[in-house]
Amino acid sequence: MSADPLAGTDSELLEATLAGEEAAFVELYRRHKDRVYRFACRMTGSPELARDVTQSCFLMLLEAPSRYDARLAGLGTFLCAVARNLCLRHAGRAWREAPLPAPTDAPPSRAPSPEQGLIEEEQARLVRDAILALAPLHREVLILAEFEELEIAVIGRIVGAEAGAVRVRLHRARRKLRAALETRLRSRAVLAE
Repeated sequence: MSADPLAGTDSELLEATLAGEEAAFVELYRRHKDRVYRFACRMTGSPELARDVTQSCFLMLLEAPSRYDARLAGLGTFLCAVARNLCLRHAGRAWREAPLPAPTDAPPSRAPSPEQGLIEEEQARLVRDAILALAPLHREVLILAEFEELEIAVIGRIVGAEAGAVRVRLHRARRKLRAALETRLRSRAVLAE
């Protein structure tokens, strides 16, 4: 490993973690926890479940490190694939206990007016609800492409599908999301009249 133990590659940090270096594991967790959590939160609609999924991913990494093969994918991709599988296991359960807060990377530069804040909050809720209504196979590729900004090939490794299948799922997800939002907005306009 390099002179700075926290500047190593993911593989080096994993090796150091398995040798008992707690700081190496903390660094791996720091590097990857946010993406795994955001993905799980958007997939499940539950911040609590997303935290459990995130912790389970890293626990699995400690308990069964041989499941990760650096030649097949990066550690972040592997962890998202594990999170995906855990989220799909929970697909049959009731995911929504509370509205999903919008994950943010940075605070807004200026506070919106109260009216604008309500409008933005309502729009965000409509989009979140429409995304959560998508089938899991469509939801996952949409989240990975639009929110995590991953390339098609990386998404394919996470979901275990060929690039062509990912493109088709993504196209269908976008089309279904657009149709759902148009329907919801039309029905709201009718109610407002």
